[in-house]
Amino acid sequence: MKDGIHPNYREVCFVDQSNGFKFVTRSTLNSKETVTMEDGRVLPFVKLETTSESHPFYTGTQKSIDSLGGRVEKFRNKFARLGINK
Repeated sequence: MKDGIHPNYREVCFVDQSNGFKFVTRSTLNSKETVTMEDGRVLPFVKLETTSESHPFYTGTQKSIDSLGGRVEKFRNKFARLGINK
């Protein structure tokens, strides 16, 4: 591989803003912020809004749309008082 053409690939600390969950992985992202880890390492710091620790799909708090009924059923329930026939 040629020298000087690849981005700097290093360890980066990502933090979930909704619950404070931290994880370290390797990345080429640039960040002006740094964080000192418990073991003394100083790593670039990237804030995330959603991770697998807070996303409803991964946490199991996702609501199922199928249990709410279909679109036609919702329409019929909404306009049942107007006397619209099936």
